Amino acid sequence: MLPDGAQDRLLANAQRIVDACSSIGVQQWDLVGFQSYGHELDIEAGKITMAGGGGEGGFGIRVVEDGRFGFAHLVDVSGAERAVQQALSIARKSPSIANFVLPSEQAATKVGGMCDTNILNLGPEDLLEQADALLSAVKSADERAIVTGGGVGVSATASCLLNSEGILESGLTTSHGLGVQVTIDNDGKMTSSYQGDSSRTKMVDVPDCVELAVDWAVRTQHPIEVEPGASDAPVLMTSEGFSPLFSMVVPPAMMGEKLVRKESFWTGKMNQNVMSEDLSIVDNGLLEGGFSSGSRDGEGVPKRKQSLVESGRLVNMLWSTRDAAQQVAEGRIDVAQSTGSAVSRGHQSPPSTGASELMMTSAKGSRTFDQMLEQMGDGYVVNSVMGAHTANPTSGDFSVTTSSILRVVGGEIIGPLKQAGLSGNLAKALAGNVVLGDDVRRQGSYSSGSMHLPDVLLMEGLRVNPA
Repeated sequence: MLPDGAQDRLLANAQRIVDACSSIGVQQWDLVGFQSYGHELDIEAGKITMAGGGGEGGFGIRVVEDGRFGFAHLVDVSGAERAVQQALSIARKSPSIANFVLPSEQAATKVGGMCDTNILNLGPEDLLEQADALLSAVKSADERAIVTGGGVGVSATASCLLNSEGILESGLTTSHGLGVQVTIDNDGKMTSSYQGDSSRTKMVDVPDCVELAVDWAVRTQHPIEVEPGASDAPVLMTSEGFSPLFSMVVPPAMMGEKLVRKESFWTGKMNQNVMSEDLSIVDNGLLEGGFSSGSRDGEGVPKRKQSLVESGRLVNMLWSTRDAAQQVAEGRIDVAQSTGSAVSRGHQSPPSTGASELMMTSAKGSRTFDQMLEQMGDGYVVNSVMGAHTANPTSGDFSVTTSSILRVVGGEIIGPLKQAGLSGNLAKALAGNVVLGDDVRRQGSYSSGSMHLPDVLLMEGLRVNPA
């Protein structure tokens, strides 16, 4: 899958951009480069519909002159000098940030588990075999179930990061991912569920998420009638249901820029209780095999494992080099420096502050799904939501809908609802009575990084409005 010499060619092309910076006389610069290769196939209506593969990549160059910065991106390095001139022109028209300089070389911890040679050896025929296995597994789980959407993919990426201050980092990463939309037609009434998984290492042909997708398509059949009207109620949110809302409001709330600009619901609460006293949040930038971890952040600063919330107290915030310098220069905070939290989202945009691998834990330990149902008593289970992107990251308020919701009475699931509205304030809910499940699953994020979250029982602060 990965052409011979891909890493060497990436570095050689990066050097041409470096040479252009030198010939033009740029004060400071940093650049990132990516080249990805992969194979993928799509599944629709129970059949494999399309298989493809190929590669993509490019370079992003940021220049800094007297505290001003500009950015440009390119694919063909024959245009290196033009891209550097463009970035320099933008920098000279931009406001200066006092004391903003690029980071210098520091020793960084090597993070393992980022590349699996087993993935490098996979080809289209291997994906076809896995897709067949997925289709068979779904049909075996329930004869009525059909994979109406989804697919399988593998990729390998060569990357590099270097700057004028002596930082040079390069390496290879791999990924293997799949997702399935499972639909069941029961006398013309459709129920559906999507589940997916991904890993830096080669996954088994049929991971647990496939069975979970079938299970939720079955669980949401035969909706029951309930009394209309909104009411406050405990809600047990699965990892898949909770993560979209969490990712929209919690990671941004811990970013230094948001906190000092009063755009976080935790502004002014440093070293104060902001969550239930048993809850803690850690950002582990050194997690082995993480999708957002690594030796260095998007500016070349060594990543670290850092506590953000300890026993309910906000104890730290996330900073990139640029954001820290800017907020100090603008007088919003006296002292700030990078926490190794600059995120590079590819070669087409400059790095910005973000989380790496967020983990939420409880000093009270974890509970099984059945134990959480028992503790809930009367309430609801929510497995997915629609409209999480509309959640307000400044206030924590949200209002979403769900068609993957179960009614719970006396600690027992009595049936699904056709649809319901779910609203509340996530900051307040997390500051109340919260119980964490015992099955932690990695989830992607709407904001930045990855999240490792279990099922979460929120006993307070949420309102359910059955349709």
